Amino acid sequence: MPRVIMHMDMDAFFASVEQRDNPEYRGKPVIVGSPPDQRGVVCAASYEARKFKVRSAMPSRTAGRLCPAGIFVRPRMEVYRAESARIMRILQEFTPMIEQVSVDEAYLDVSAHADPDLEVDAAIDAARPMAAAIKRRIREECGLTASVGISANKFLAKLASDFQKPDGLTVIFDRDKIAFLRPLPVSAIHGVGPVTAQGLESLGLRTIGDLQDSTQGLEAVAGSFAARLRERAMGNDGRELDLSEERKSISAENTFLNDTDARPVLRAALKEMALDVAGTLGKHGVGAMTVQVKVRYSDFTTLTRQIRLEEPVTTEREIYRMACYLLARDRLVTGPLRLIGIGLSTLVAPEQRRQLRLGI
Repeated sequence: MPRVIMHMDMDAFFASVEQRDNPEYRGKPVIVGSPPDQRGVVCAASYEARKFKVRSAMPSRTAGRLCPAGIFVRPRMEVYRAESARIMRILQEFTPMIEQVSVDEAYLDVSAHADPDLEVDAAIDAARPMAAAIKRRIREECGLTASVGISANKFLAKLASDFQKPDGLTVIFDRDKIAFLRPLPVSAIHGVGPVTAQGLESLGLRTIGDLQDSTQGLEAVAGSFAARLRERAMGNDGRELDLSEERKSISAENTFLNDTDARPVLRAALKEMALDVAGTLGKHGVGAMTVQVKVRYSDFTTLTRQIRLEEPVTTEREIYRMACYLLARDRLVTGPLRLIGIGLSTLVAPEQRRQLRLGI
């Protein structure tokens, strides 16, 4: 049976919900997050705001400078979660084979809907009407647009959904995958972080086409990841959809010998934990859309605070900065701490991540 995978990704989800619910915001640069005159970050940006280079996790003050006419809106997470549940119910009407990877995106295995006698590219092409129907249902019932990619595996389907945003429907045929991948940067391959990308560039490998043409030297830069890197460069991905509903997370904690609120000690602990959880992300080739910090005080009172991002974090520096931001935002260090921890959840394949720049 030919394998056919779809990837559905909502377009600027948080900001699009705000534009839908507030008609006066439509066609204008909407920035979901803290106001620019307060310490905080951008959670999401509409496509109009992105034209000014506003991106999620950017400090709100920076976003305000880049986009003076931006409309800043406080996030309404309960509304976004409810809308996400409605969208996922629509997807369930098309197939039960769904892997929801974040609040606004999911993979669908629609192989069972294909004629088993079809060649893979014919089966992929035959899935277009279903993808169009999914987009139409979301538009008519939710008043929002989604982009859908169709291909023979998860890696290619995700790339396809990103290719013609917003409101796109892109197909990558098996026969075309090598040519499609050639001009893309190596960072388009999930698991290639800034350090690996820099190492590959030192070998003259800047594009996936360069990787396709390379026959040696990858192990020195990518280690055990080299074999998978070659597979992705050729458009191959054997991963099955994870249909379990169990929430996956990664965390690290540090219990101090003596309770402390000394900033150098806390920063050192955060950096060590960020390195630990970033290493685990790298081993699994994923990024995290949600970052959480945990503190326990001398009287054993325990608090957690988290932030949900539009783009996944993958590196030690990104995770450390987000943890510092959460501690400062909620003024969690009000006295000596017995324990401090970092948690990551909503784990996704970070194909199109960008290095976060936080002014912390």
